[in-house]
Amino acid sequence: MKPVHHIKSLILAAVLLTALTPGAHSQADDYPSKPITVVVGYPPGGSTDLTGRVLAQELARKLGTTVVVENVGGAGGAIGAQKVIKAAPDGYTLLVGANNEIAINRLVSSAVKYSYKDFTPVGLIASQPMVLVASPKAGVKNTTEFIEQVKKHPGQYSYGSSGVGTALHLAAEMVKQQGGIFMTHIPYRGVAPLANDLLGNNIEYGVFVLSSGLAHIRSGKLLALGTTEKVRSKVTPDIPALAEHPALKSIDISSWFALMAPAGLPPKVQLKLQKALSESLQAPELRKKLEDAGSAIAPLNVDMPAFLASETAKYQRIVNFANIRE
Repeated sequence: MKPVHHIKSLILAAVLLTALTPGAHSQADDYPSKPITVVVGYPPGGSTDLTGRVLAQELARKLGTTVVVENVGGAGGAIGAQKVIKAAPDGYTLLVGANNEIAINRLVSSAVKYSYKDFTPVGLIASQPMVLVASPKAGVKNTTEFIEQVKKHPGQYSYGSSGVGTALHLAAEMVKQQGGIFMTHIPYRGVAPLANDLLGNNIEYGVFVLSSGLAHIRSGKLLALGTTEKVRSKVTPDIPALAEHPALKSIDISSWFALMAPAGLPPKVQLKLQKALSESLQAPELRKKLEDAGSAIAPLNVDMPAFLASETAKYQRIVNFANIRE
């Protein structure tokens, strides 16, 4: 056994160390005391990157510190997400992510080991629907004609998305499931090559995030059959929601963006970030930029754990139907 005086010395040293070392509570009280990094899991230029940059500017104003956006592309956003998960849970490394890297990737890829439960959710930022489009080659004018055509010729028609297991892919598979139709999926490495093939009449149908397809729709080069949220988008009130068709009345899927932190974030820091996010989402400049890009600002005080669990369960049902796990 160790001598009593030695044990007393150890106890005294521990007490002194505790007194001299700032605790987690004081660090949380001082937050933020240095620049914050917002990770975006995609290259610059996409909808997630735009959302991240617009939010970062507003968070910097609300928190009174520098907020830097770092693009960490690869693996459908998973590399950036994993970087945040592995970061210290101190509020200085955050993720602005979409449903793909937060909730979907793990369901479709055995290589992705994390789940949304490995984050501390700060809050929902915005969402926008996806849109099912037809090329001139398809020769249809509306959703009814689309369903009738594809049902009459199962397997003859194809649709494209920006990749296997993306939200765009799952949205189209939801249409197939609920409409009782079969089309062949053609995955593309991004939206640009998909748009080129649709405009060139090399493929009949495709799914875009609304903001990515708007220019082609408004130019009349592609026909919008419908958006994927339950009701029409305020950005495009002239485009019907797919759910307006009786065969597709349960279609309700969107591309959403959320602010996430590593698991274990101190509650005080989480509350400060939630307050800053809430205030940012009410800022006119942020609202205009995101709404002009096709997004709807998220409602305040979303129950994030319940939201993420519900969304993940919905994606799991589609993944099971389409049998797309890799």
